[in-house]
Formats: sequence, C-alpha cells, structure tokens
Amino acid sequence: MRLLLAAVLSSMVGMAQADTAVLAGGCFWCVESDFEHLDGVREAVSGFTGGTHPNPTYRGGHDGHYEAVRIDYDPAKLSYQDILDHYWINIDPFDARGQFCDKGDEYRTAIFVSTDTERALAQASLEAVAARFPSEQVATEILTLGEFFPIAGDESYHQDYYKNYPLRYKFYRQSCGRDARLEEIWGEK
Repeated sequence: MRLLLAAVLSSMVGMAQADTAVLAGGCFWCVESDFEHLDGVREAVSGFTGGTHPNPTYRGGHDGHYEAVRIDYDPAKLSYQDILDHYWINIDPFDARGQFCDKGDEYRTAIFVSTDTERALAQASLEAVAARFPSEQVATEILTLGEFFPIAGDESYHQDYYKNYPLRYKFYRQSCGRDARLEEIWGEK
C-alpha cells in the first residue's frame, strides 16, 4: 500500500499545475502555432467560444462564436501576463472586421477571462497597447469566458494543422499576409 501511495504521489509531483488562457486571434491554426512555439506552453487547442450555439462546428453552426485557442501553460515558466504579452504581438488589435485575410465575426480578436485577476491584467494590457498606439482604436475585446468547444470528430484535422500540413499552413499564413502585417505593426519579433 505504501508503495502504491508513493507512486501516486510521485506521479502527481511530476505533473506541475497547468494554468489556462483562452484567446481569439483570427485563424485558430495560426494562434495555436504561435503559442505552441512558446516555451512553457504545454498545449494549444483550437475551438470555439463566445457564442450561444450549443455545438459549434467549423462547417457551420458557429454563429456568434469566435475561433479561439485554449492555451495550457506551466505557471512555473510563464505567467498570465507573459501569455498576454505574446498574444498582442501575434494579432492586429486594430482590425474590427477580423484578422488579416480572414474577415467575419468568428475571426475577431478577444481575450476570454474567467477571474477578476485575469480581467484586470487583460484590461491593463489592452490599455498599454492603446497608449503605445494613440492614433489607433483597439478593437480587441475582453469577454467573460463561457464554454469552450474544442474542434473534434471529423473536424479534428484542424488541431495541430500547422504540424500535420506544414506546406499548406505556410502557404496560407504567407498568402494571408499575417506575418507582414504583424511586422508592420510590432516590428521584428
């Protein structure tokens, strides 16, 4: 019994606590890729949130939802503030119609918060972006997180799209103008 308890405790110690952030930044393939390359991010999962449809899918029925990514990260390596800082330099915060070549409500930007602390940090980061660009209007919203619906089933190919279809992903990202616009706004990363 003692050996079993020791093994369970040992495995729990090996599992560091994970924190979660949910962000919408246009195409979820790109947001997923941008965050999975960040040291300390364990996983980025594409999905939908922010709408009222009970079972949103990529092919339809996602009215009102945003394409979003749930980011699970190690709080020993990254803070929520680090996540926010990385988020801003990977979006165009001034486009109220979507992101880059993707236009429509589902491609708008938003920070989904679930605590007062997250809301305060998100608001302060938004204000910092607004202060840095006083002639621009920040379109990114801060919204209360509701249910997050991961892409699943026969639409699962959207998860890790940049890994599973690297040539298609690179072509999409370049032809959409994402990196060119990000450099125009933020300079070289």
